[in-house]
Amino acid sequence: MRLTSFADFGLRSLLVLAASEQTTWSSAALASRLEVSRDHLVKVLQRLAAGGYVRTTRGPGGGVRLARPAQGIRLGEVLAWLEQEPALTECFRADGGACVLSGFCALRPKLERARRAFYAALDESTLSDCATPGLQRFVLKEPPSLAARP
Repeated sequence: MRLTSFADFGLRSLLVLAASEQTTWSSAALASRLEVSRDHLVKVLQRLAAGGYVRTTRGPGGGVRLARPAQGIRLGEVLAWLEQEPALTECFRADGGACVLSGFCALRPKLERARRAFYAALDESTLSDCATPGLQRFVLKEPPSLAARP
């Protein structure tokens, strides 16, 4: 299984917010810290806000912050929200796909069990479990684009 860049950026954003002493981040500062496109990150943050993981405020002094404590945000739950349950294979599609093996294939239930186990394993951890001292140091250090300036 491979995460989409959308889900990857979402998880990284949440990790920075969870590990930061700074309550609110601008989308530009967060994108700079993560070295990702601000335009793409804004879409990710909108999805996280729709799921109740972050709160966003527009205007001066606005930005993005966690909507609830990091210890209350389970990794599997947020990943499933970001990934929007992508189809693992053709037969997992909402329309049933066009697999010629549908109806007698024994692979689909095994894949479904593995998918559920993947999310369940991630749900054993929260964002706060990932806010390690190393991540906290990363969040505090000056972004490369600013550090290079005289």
